[in-house]
Amino acid sequence: MDTGNQHIIQLLEKYSSGQANATEIEQLLTLVRTGIHDESVVSYIENNLENFVPENEEDIAFWKSRLEGGAQRITSPATEEGKLIDLSAKEYTTPRNSFLRKWGWAAASLLLLTVGGTYFFVSKNTKEETHPSVTIADTKHITPGKNGAVLTLADGSQLVLDSLGNGIVANQNGTAVTLKGGGLAYDPTGKSNGEVGYNTMTTPKGRQFQITLPDGTRVWLNAASSLKYPTVFSGNQRLVTVTGEAYFEVSRNTNMPFKVNVNGKAEVEVLGTQFNVNAYNNEAAISTTLLNGSVKLIENNNAETLKPGQQGRIQQNGKATNTGIKVINGVDLNKVMAWKNGLFNFEGASLEEIMRQVERWYDIEVIYAKNVPDIEFEGKLTRDVPLSDLLVMLEKSGIHCRIENRKLTVLP
Repeated sequence: MDTGNQHIIQLLEKYSSGQANATEIEQLLTLVRTGIHDESVVSYIENNLENFVPENEEDIAFWKSRLEGGAQRITSPATEEGKLIDLSAKEYTTPRNSFLRKWGWAAASLLLLTVGGTYFFVSKNTKEETHPSVTIADTKHITPGKNGAVLTLADGSQLVLDSLGNGIVANQNGTAVTLKGGGLAYDPTGKSNGEVGYNTMTTPKGRQFQITLPDGTRVWLNAASSLKYPTVFSGNQRLVTVTGEAYFEVSRNTNMPFKVNVNGKAEVEVLGTQFNVNAYNNEAAISTTLLNGSVKLIENNNAETLKPGQQGRIQQNGKATNTGIKVINGVDLNKVMAWKNGLFNFEGASLEEIMRQVERWYDIEVIYAKNVPDIEFEGKLTRDVPLSDLLVMLEKSGIHCRIENRKLTVLP
């Protein structure tokens, strides 16, 4: 066996047993991303999948469907015109996150680890090649998003938080605004003059940020989002305004309910809880998803109280089939919270849904040369991969793209 392939297998063994350190994991991902491995590596992976003894019924069902369906037949891109996996039409269930953490190398290896950090990324209804693969231009200048935001103070002045170091960055009406550890915090000093001042945190495309409000409430902003809030909460309510997407962990105060104005179209009222709001203008609906506690979602004269695991949806952009608030039970919370946890979760997503996320995170524009391909995806992908890696995966799934500067065209 070639020493390079033997080294990859040794690293896989250490990774799968949980003994690999950070340096070894990075080395493993670097080696397999280059594609320099032969059938000995593929055979090792196949043998481990076939001999793997699952820990519970969920794992058994997953691996049984994978192996019986023929998906264990792993091929090299060099031997079958770039087809990575022979997928059966049979439906299967994606394993839970704890399972992926333990056996993530095996899941990723089903795609020969084309991209570091991949769990699964395969399309349903994959079409056969109808034309040669499109050469993707150099995309090294298009990096994944990162922590960063613009803070607009009460006087209208702006601070680019990406470029500031830790420490107090402003004083707002008796409140010290401190940047520390990749987040912003407001610490009331008790020296307020009684006037209510408002700050706005804005995350451009390709940025995300976390903030702790004066009452201790923590908010995470996804890319292309904003949060407007007072520098000191007073009166009988705590009111903030959000656009885009944000996750809230609200500090409980029964005497001062916390309210979120969503795009001026809806309101979320809480006492103390954890919930996510997705209110991008280019999404079909405003979605409020409850993780813990209780919230009331209000739209005009309609109101619904949500329980944990439920999602309230309000149609927008003229796509409504009926009026009012639709409550969805049994929502996949891992999918909803993937962005906060550093992941793309493409389970059951259409190409358009995926591309809207890609636009916001990589700060690009996506257009379609013809009709949007009708393809549904399954998979998870870490959000720290370069755009070039993501495009390679799309290419392997039958989606052909051309990128020039920051405009990505999906080809027919």
